[in-house]
Amino acid sequence: MPANTTASSPKKKKGRRARLLVIVLVLALVAGVGYGTWWSITTVRASFPQTTGTIKLEGLKGQVEVQRDDYGIPQIYADSDEDLFRAQGFVQAQDRFWEMDVRRHMTAGRLSEMFGSGQVETDSFLRTLGWRRVAQQEYDTKLSPSAKKYLQAYADGVNAYLKGREGRDLSVEYAALEFENDYKPEKWTPVDSVAWLKAMAWDLRGNMQEEIDRSLLTSRLSEKQIKDLYPAYPYDRNRPIVAEGGVNPATGKFDPDAKPSDISGNSGGNRGGNSAQGAAQGLNSQLAALSETLDTIPALLGPSGNGIGSNSWVVSGRYTTTNKPMLANDPHLAPQLPSLWYQMGLHCRSVSASCQYDVAGYTFSGMPGVIIGHNQDIAWGFTNLGADVTDLYLEKLSGDSYQVGTEEKRLTTREEVIKVAGGSDRKITVRSTEHGPLVSDRSDELEKVGQKAPVSNSAPDRGAGYGVALQWTALQAGKSMDAVFALNRAKDFATFRAAAKNFEVPSQNLVYADAKGNIGYQAPGKIPVRAEGDGTTPAPGWNPKYKWKGYIPFDELPYELNPKRGYIVTANQAVIDAKKYPHLITKDYGYGTRSQRINDLIELKIQGGGKISTEDMRTMQMDNSSEIAKLLTPYLLKIDISDPYVREAQKLLEGWRYTQEPDSGAAAYFNVVWRNVLKLAFGNKLPKELRVEDECLNVRPADSTAPDDELTKRVRECGQRDTDSAQPDGGDRWFEVVRRILKDEKNEWWHSPASRTDAATVTRDQLLARAMEDARWELTAKLGKDATSWSWGRLHQLTLKNQTLGTEGPGFLQFVLNRGPWNLGGGEGAVNATGWNAAGDYSVIWVPSMRMVVNVGDWDKSRWINLTGASGHAYSAHYTDQTDKWADGELLDWAYGKQAVQARTVDTLKLTP
Repeated sequence: MPANTTASSPKKKKGRRARLLVIVLVLALVAGVGYGTWWSITTVRASFPQTTGTIKLEGLKGQVEVQRDDYGIPQIYADSDEDLFRAQGFVQAQDRFWEMDVRRHMTAGRLSEMFGSGQVETDSFLRTLGWRRVAQQEYDTKLSPSAKKYLQAYADGVNAYLKGREGRDLSVEYAALEFENDYKPEKWTPVDSVAWLKAMAWDLRGNMQEEIDRSLLTSRLSEKQIKDLYPAYPYDRNRPIVAEGGVNPATGKFDPDAKPSDISGNSGGNRGGNSAQGAAQGLNSQLAALSETLDTIPALLGPSGNGIGSNSWVVSGRYTTTNKPMLANDPHLAPQLPSLWYQMGLHCRSVSASCQYDVAGYTFSGMPGVIIGHNQDIAWGFTNLGADVTDLYLEKLSGDSYQVGTEEKRLTTREEVIKVAGGSDRKITVRSTEHGPLVSDRSDELEKVGQKAPVSNSAPDRGAGYGVALQWTALQAGKSMDAVFALNRAKDFATFRAAAKNFEVPSQNLVYADAKGNIGYQAPGKIPVRAEGDGTTPAPGWNPKYKWKGYIPFDELPYELNPKRGYIVTANQAVIDAKKYPHLITKDYGYGTRSQRINDLIELKIQGGGKISTEDMRTMQMDNSSEIAKLLTPYLLKIDISDPYVREAQKLLEGWRYTQEPDSGAAAYFNVVWRNVLKLAFGNKLPKELRVEDECLNVRPADSTAPDDELTKRVRECGQRDTDSAQPDGGDRWFEVVRRILKDEKNEWWHSPASRTDAATVTRDQLLARAMEDARWELTAKLGKDATSWSWGRLHQLTLKNQTLGTEGPGFLQFVLNRGPWNLGGGEGAVNATGWNAAGDYSVIWVPSMRMVVNVGDWDKSRWINLTGASGHAYSAHYTDQTDKWADGELLDWAYGKQAVQARTVDTLKLTP
């Protein structure tokens, strides 16, 4: 293999001096902590990929070209499908193998092999779930021969890159890891690729956390209070995705043209009331142990919560400047370095039966194909549908059996061995019921879950406690990998829907547009049908009535094609009005704040007689408007503030248009007020299991009936929840909670106890005034005494962290691998969804992980951006070269056609047989 002959583009030359200065600084820092003897510029650059010249790649049938633009984004050209995917594997390994290797170890529950004993708990939980086992079953029994062929070709390409490389030749991270253990990467397999879909399904699994939280709340709140905190979806204000249609009783299929009167709706059907409440609603605080275990998984995949979601919308050509559809998408996920997404084009030089792909978009490193993007005929985007596809079951255990009705069934068991770098192997036993694995076995506390939970008189004796099993659609083998390839080849709405039928997990909203002018939507996924219960609280596993009795048939799932309104918006809102649809999808949708704002922006443009342009779509993606600020600020401005320092801050809100720009002092003050309102009205009243870890309060004992103002009756209690997943998180569920009590000046939620410095509050305005005062002094401490110098971006910062050594590694490695901070605008519930958790702090914990605007039919006028860059190598020119533009809301030109790609190419690599 020839030496790295990477071409030096003008952009690379411009940045070279700055990068060398940074490397010198890094080396100085490393030397200062005693590592200078082994680290050098050679080490930092050793893993940079060869991007020009020629490389022989074993297994190719013909020559493949890899053309990279000035941002290092590759476009691959080949003459056969297998060559295309083999080259994809090679190229992604060049840029991102560390990321790929960590992912496969995570999905297999083998992180301890790389990082030592600190990952045993995480591995134990992941082995219990069995992602890798299910992926193997999918590969062995479900996937088509063509999918297996492509997966194998991809794996062969990865392994061709790995051959003869180890340590610093692969990445800086491997060079660092060599000093900790003798870990060496093993060959890539097709199942490594399939398993990553399980990780994404976990990230987008629906309401499992809400199911736990509702149970935990029972230790301090009444049934009515819990209901207040989970209000019904506001269908009258925030429009669902599908406005019309329903399941036609005559055909048994979903009919998007049916009117409400045509549909035999039953107010949501399949709800079964909530007769499980007596057995499950009171799951006590021991469930917190499961919640803590869950927190160890999002540490790698990103925080889950109400804010996690995405935006996508598609507009018909009759309302666009191009007279063709336009499609926008920006999935909201945890910020990672490198970004979760990898931009790429996969092009057959001539599309034929032996070479079927001409597709470009966003891929996952470690998986063949394109996940979101377009081909020569159609474009598509994803948002999380939020379907309730997980249920927790209380299980009555007795030795090696569990109870179902009057029968004792035997637990199924398997042994798992966890290898630990630098330590001895750990063995665990995974036990399962018919519902799924016993996740309670992974926690000492949960071995006795339910000891104090109130249950119905008909429940079996709790004995030493109930176990907790997880039933989840992703733990069943499926065909989602086949769906990815089929989407990449789809030609029209019929073939698009046929592909979507196999996209079973994770359940996503799919938006669609094609070059002939059609727009559409499809809700796919494996969504359970429950005979009893509604999935909002753990179910009694001993009652056979609570089994899943099947899945919603694909033909009965909602879809639309060319709706009369001329556009479709999906942003994690309700899919369809529950009163018009006979199946339960979930009771825990997002509350539609972002989706309705997008609807309003589109309608404003249309009603004004204008046409929507690419720039309009981009501007909508960056909309920073705060819905809760519009609602709450008028109340804040009416409060008579006597303290001149607090009044100075209040004045910032006068004339504010509720936009959350990075330089906005008003946005800074409002969001700090909002956080303090939530803390006083709700947060301080929640059980410790939901509050931020180590934040301590003097509260009444959980079993006390003493009034809140009797301080002598209080005990000190500290929070237990990870900062990124604590409550109240401030997402649009909390917008809805506050909206419903805002006009009730004496609602009980406005009551807050006295503190050492503040009197108790009993009315809305008293609590708001106290929150405004607390916010003033909080901002003084954080940003200074001068309120005119405050800005939202100084509080609301994004730091990009390598998800392994950049998070848990030595300080010098974190310096090498991490980047930032960036001061951002946007926020909770905004279309520009730079999420933060109001129970914790103001730092950014989820982001639009990429943005794209597709000009359908005129593909080369499409635009895109990634959160970071193409490369996973620290100090590569393409490590974070898109981040500044991403933060500013800019998009890059997206070349697709051969001529456009050629015009932007700066590096060409030839792969030969």
